[in-house]
Amino acid sequence: MAQYQTVNTGAGVRTAEIDAGLRAHMNKVYGTMSIGMVITAMAAWAVAGLAVTSDPTVTGMAIREGEYLSSFGALLYTSPLKWVVMFAPLAFVFFGFGALMSKGSAAAVQLGFFAFAGLMGLSISSIFLVFTGFSIVQTFLITAIAFAGLSLWGYTTKKDISGWGSFLIMGVIGLIVASIVNIFLGSPAIMFAISALGVLIFAGLTAYDTQKIKTTYLAHAHAGDQEWLDKSAYSGALNLYLDFINLFMFLLQFLGNRE
Repeated sequence: MAQYQTVNTGAGVRTAEIDAGLRAHMNKVYGTMSIGMVITAMAAWAVAGLAVTSDPTVTGMAIREGEYLSSFGALLYTSPLKWVVMFAPLAFVFFGFGALMSKGSAAAVQLGFFAFAGLMGLSISSIFLVFTGFSIVQTFLITAIAFAGLSLWGYTTKKDISGWGSFLIMGVIGLIVASIVNIFLGSPAIMFAISALGVLIFAGLTAYDTQKIKTTYLAHAHAGDQEWLDKSAYSGALNLYLDFINLFMFLLQFLGNRE
């Protein structure tokens, strides 16, 4: 009996340690993601500021009343460089981050994530030239509320939603292909359909990725490989960051007021 109580107490302590470790792990995921969001917002705002001038003689490209594209803005948004800026984040996700995860240290993965967040800010900076500042902030707050609810559900639900993964990833690939095609078609109807599907797909991915981060930690917590767990936290932060950014961008198509 005494032996049973000892074993039972030891198991309880171990469970408590895993629970505490999970909380710390999720805090690291959300904290890293939040820092990435701040970096993206600051980079996008700073780049958009440099892209605008009040002097009409620089490029003569009007944005709104009294504001024109600067030389930097014309280079970034109207030259062939715009394609590099547009697709650089996608290339990093598919090629760069995977290499960091397999060969880099946890510190290198973290630095890579923050660099990616800055690159994403550069890529989406044009939203400050297209939409009003108020509608951007409003959409961001709505996205934050929706994201928090979806992520909380993914963390707390007892339902296994791992089966969603393959369908959601297929949906993301379809969105990427359709978006690239519509760059050349410029169809408002296709853009509306892409945005509607995008909101649904990334809402599902938010819950799916949150549960996956939790289950991955629980599956590997006993191994005690802190370096791997740290890299896993940064990878999870990237997944949730991408879910948030894409959810925000698709919602902005519906809620943003164009200038």
